[in-house]
Amino acid sequence: MNRRNFLKAAGTATAETLLGSKMYALTAAQTGPAAPVEANDHVQFALIGAGIQGQSDTKFAVQVPGAKLVAVADCYDGRLERSKELWGTDIFTTRDYKEILARKDIDAVIIATPDHWHKQAAVDAMNAGKDVYCEKPMIHLYSDGPEIIETAHKTNRIVQVGSQRVSSIIYSKAKELLASGAIGQLNMVTARWDRNSSLGAWNYTVPLDASTETCDWPRFQGTAPKIPFNAEHFFQWRKWKSYGSGVAGDLFVHLFSGTHFITGSNGPTRAMATGGLRFWKDGRDVPDVMLGLFDYREGFNLSLRVNFVDGGEESEGLIFTGSEGTMEIAGNTVSISRVPLQKEPGYIIGTFTEAMQKRILESYRQKYPVSHPSGGPSATYEKYVAPAGYSDSYDHFSNFFSAVRTRKPVVEDAVFGFRAAGAALLSNLSMERGEVVKWDPDAMKLL
Repeated sequence: MNRRNFLKAAGTATAETLLGSKMYALTAAQTGPAAPVEANDHVQFALIGAGIQGQSDTKFAVQVPGAKLVAVADCYDGRLERSKELWGTDIFTTRDYKEILARKDIDAVIIATPDHWHKQAAVDAMNAGKDVYCEKPMIHLYSDGPEIIETAHKTNRIVQVGSQRVSSIIYSKAKELLASGAIGQLNMVTARWDRNSSLGAWNYTVPLDASTETCDWPRFQGTAPKIPFNAEHFFQWRKWKSYGSGVAGDLFVHLFSGTHFITGSNGPTRAMATGGLRFWKDGRDVPDVMLGLFDYREGFNLSLRVNFVDGGEESEGLIFTGSEGTMEIAGNTVSISRVPLQKEPGYIIGTFTEAMQKRILESYRQKYPVSHPSGGPSATYEKYVAPAGYSDSYDHFSNFFSAVRTRKPVVEDAVFGFRAAGAALLSNLSMERGEVVKWDPDAMKLL
């Protein structure tokens, strides 16, 4: 069953209903049991980049009916061995992903390499006739985006970018609520992703056998500046802009993807960012605190924050502020809080004479007569909750493999991925230049 199909609110309002609050359980529309996948309709896929994200992606991908992992490529021998432990000794493994692309029995690939390899691996895969699931951010450089989009069009290949929240039933419900006018006219989106741990700040464990014998350092470096082997650069690559895109490419891009999906926007027109390396001064050259502000022509502003030293629990969320309420996404929930503007403008007359107060009140009540509400109380708070154990990562891969079979569009194609990543990387550009930067979200070009 593809849980993305549609949403329905199921369940009964809680006992808080009398206080103006309602809670709903979200489920997918069920039209019957999923049809079995025919033997000749299986999708055989390969993983390129078997690190933390790549192995996590694959654990969800292999759960999708009809999807089978047959090969893995990675530059560290230990992760190739681990892949066989996880998915069977018959899995083909190699350091060179081009050996995978040469195989005719592979339909699609998951690209979970460092950012600086995304474009080349994706283009090579599409030119070899493979459909592509590419981890976010889709690009490392702005020049990557047009090449990926053009190659997808030229080869007629499916590209799904890996910001899985756009496949979430929570985000779909939020999109529906916003479009229905549940919070009135949107004017502000505030989003954050804060962390407070060494692992959260990308200080990933380096294996004891890391060396030039177990790691293909030249292949890993690719287009990056050439330096002697460095195990931290290899296993903690997010900390250096030669391979990664900083907090903007790792985390801002998720928040942009969610914002664009829910609002239907193509992206911001202006961006300004600040921040710095405040705490994790371990040789990295990207910030651990970043703040970004963005203008949208639809009439709202976006405020983003990542703080790797926030002094509390990891926290991720988005708040959409409208003229009649707010909508918040937190974990697998979306909630609406409504405090609409009063129908009357009100008055402050205490500093005037009693005669003037009387005249003003008489005039005011002629224009705004006293009204008496009728009917039941309106819901001032609503909350929608995904089922226990729900995974948007599973839904994202289900969407991808369905598109591979049917050739129908995915929820997050290369154009969507470029607009999200292009917007996110404006933050890095603004910090580097120390100025406001402008972006054309339709043409996907810097101005």
